[in-house]
Amino acid sequence: MSLSFFIARRLYREEGGRRQASRPAVLIAMAGIAIGLAVMIVAVSIIVGFKSEVRSKVAGFGSHLRLSGLQGASAYESNPVVADDSLMAWASSRPGVKHVQRYSMKPGMLKTDDAFMGMMLKGVGPEYDLGFLRQHLVEGEVPQFSDTASAGRVLVSRAMAGKLRLKPGDKLDTYYLGNGGGSGSDVRARRLQVAGIYETNFAEYDNLFILADLCLVNRLNGWKPGQVSGLEVELSDYGQLDAATWELGAELGGYADRYGAEYCVRNVEQLNPQLFAWLGILDVNVWVILALMTGVAGFTMISGLLILIIERTSMIGLLKALGAGDGLVRRVFLWLSVFLIGKGMVWGNVLGLGFYLLQSLTGVFQLDPATYYMDTVPVSLSPWHLLLLNAGTLAASLLMLVGPSFLIARIHPAHSLRYE
Repeated sequence: MSLSFFIARRLYREEGGRRQASRPAVLIAMAGIAIGLAVMIVAVSIIVGFKSEVRSKVAGFGSHLRLSGLQGASAYESNPVVADDSLMAWASSRPGVKHVQRYSMKPGMLKTDDAFMGMMLKGVGPEYDLGFLRQHLVEGEVPQFSDTASAGRVLVSRAMAGKLRLKPGDKLDTYYLGNGGGSGSDVRARRLQVAGIYETNFAEYDNLFILADLCLVNRLNGWKPGQVSGLEVELSDYGQLDAATWELGAELGGYADRYGAEYCVRNVEQLNPQLFAWLGILDVNVWVILALMTGVAGFTMISGLLILIIERTSMIGLLKALGAGDGLVRRVFLWLSVFLIGKGMVWGNVLGLGFYLLQSLTGVFQLDPATYYMDTVPVSLSPWHLLLLNAGTLAASLLMLVGPSFLIARIHPAHSLRYE
């Protein structure tokens, strides 16, 4: 045990029910560290949770990658490509690919006796992962989708159901223009039945999509056997999104199906650039919050350290008179600062993790889903995030204290021993 550590520990701990160091200085320093760290934990957990929730909803509807025709690479165009068993098997065998599913799109209009609205009919097959839809189902049931026959049962959103006054079991008339990607002038009608109602609180999807059988959409489009709008590819690791996009795109580059349509690969961020640009701005907000809170905690700690140095001026002079150098005395007060910062961080973790657990278990803090795409404040915090926040707070606070600790060199034993 070093001498500086021993002296600092004696200064910090209580003896006879009385703390050796100034109690106001200790409380100010610990409160600054605790509040700063707690705010950082709360901010990071909310931003990470919000980004994760939005990303999962976007990927839930369109997966991570979309393999479609080169001339229909935007989100809702319906230029077909062949997606047969061999292409699906090839895509499924790529490294990092978790699931592959077909989809087809057809824009149209739906109508009831007293209202109508535009929509996008999305056809899916039996291999479609229904976990996301079941998670957000609020009424009725998720039908079993088919690529060979259509029962005319569909999923609509709660937003659509509210506007058109629909409930499970109701019939609705839908109308579509043309029979080949909207190229004709004839209007085709289909009567569908509402099997279930979903709600994601994601207005871009809830106000647009109706889920139906793949074969129904393909027939409305007038496509040839094997043709669909494309494939949706789910990855095992979202962090490999860019690498997987370029890898699949490079392998399919220049390749055409038996009808001459060329393939292209787009990821969810390329298909929704405005949304993900907005999410990227949130990262800037996090760094601003972290910088401000670190500054607040550090300057509060500096104030506490200066108070401690002033209070212990006589002790500093005595140590110097006994032969202690400036470096030893500085280390004493830096160790004392470590003790104070450590206790403040404990309380900061208690407050921050307390909020995290309260919100994750109860969802007590609500949001307006029309604005934020969700009805409760989302929180997500990994052990790595917590570890980095604690390590960063400790390191930044100590670095900010190194400069003020050099004031000890200006204290002379002859004057400080008379200091009261």
